[in-house]
Amino acid sequence: MPTTAPRTVSIHSLNLIFRYYRERVRLPARNPNNPPYKSAGATASFPGRFHIFGRSANPRPKLCPSCGTLVGATATHCHQCGANVNFSFSAANKALSRLMPTKSPATYAILGLSCILYLFSLLWSIRLGGGGDSGGGLLGFDLGGINGTVLERLGASLPLSYDLQEPWRFVMAVFLHGGLLHIGFNMWVLMDIGPVIEELYGSARYFFIYVATGIFGYVLSSFRGSFSVGGSGALLGLIGVLLAMTMGHQTAGMKMLRGQLVRWLIYIGVISLLPGVDLLAHLGGFVSGFLLGKIMKDRQPVTPNERKLANVLGWGAVVVVVASMAMIARDLLQGGS
Repeated sequence: MPTTAPRTVSIHSLNLIFRYYRERVRLPARNPNNPPYKSAGATASFPGRFHIFGRSANPRPKLCPSCGTLVGATATHCHQCGANVNFSFSAANKALSRLMPTKSPATYAILGLSCILYLFSLLWSIRLGGGGDSGGGLLGFDLGGINGTVLERLGASLPLSYDLQEPWRFVMAVFLHGGLLHIGFNMWVLMDIGPVIEELYGSARYFFIYVATGIFGYVLSSFRGSFSVGGSGALLGLIGVLLAMTMGHQTAGMKMLRGQLVRWLIYIGVISLLPGVDLLAHLGGFVSGFLLGKIMKDRQPVTPNERKLANVLGWGAVVVVVASMAMIARDLLQGGS
């Protein structure tokens, strides 16, 4: 029987066949009276799926970052509390919360800033040949001590006449520490009582309390003309807030907490009598914290006005800290290190 040679298909032919089927799958049949592409509304063929160089055709309602009320997709202000749903303290809090720990973010922010400044000052001290023994602290010795010149350049609290010319020293001194034992003890106390107060009062008011009581402690300390650093005054402020809060409750739990706080105060009072400890900064922090505890309600902000005030206080404290760090950075850049 006669045989036929197998048909061979060239690469060019295969390419033509592939292109033919590809075009058949991807492109609809063309109708001369209905062009396949339109210049306007190109995204209408993909409702709810794609939106390029523009907003979605079907925007969704959103929640007010301040009070949580559902508002319209195009609304700029909440009809319940009046807050700006696009830019406000609450919206900034919501955006920042994605970058911070979900529990006790302000406490961890204080811890992080204090540790970063300590490491920076320690490396600077080592560079100057003055790291190791600060010659101060408890019992006159503190491993990992910071050079006094470094602390002065970074914003240690000085006599009042100097601090009034450079008021950011009242702020920076709260986050500076003179040695490893110094920062270790303070941060241990911070992580012990800080989360409790932050959960009770909210992160914004808690951060304001820490900064405000620390500042007041160094204002009082500067009258004596002390060279001082450390967060002890702010920590005494937190203890003062807790003590004021327990004074208004007579339950067994509150009485137990009040007894523990009184014992803390006795221990710290004894330590404050040792050489090198700033008693006035401790006293100023505690008194200002106790007064704030009497003024502020011992619960999270509930009403829109309370939340707004808390955000103003918290972000105001953030601005003060950032501005103080900016002034120190400016001085370092102008004077050199």
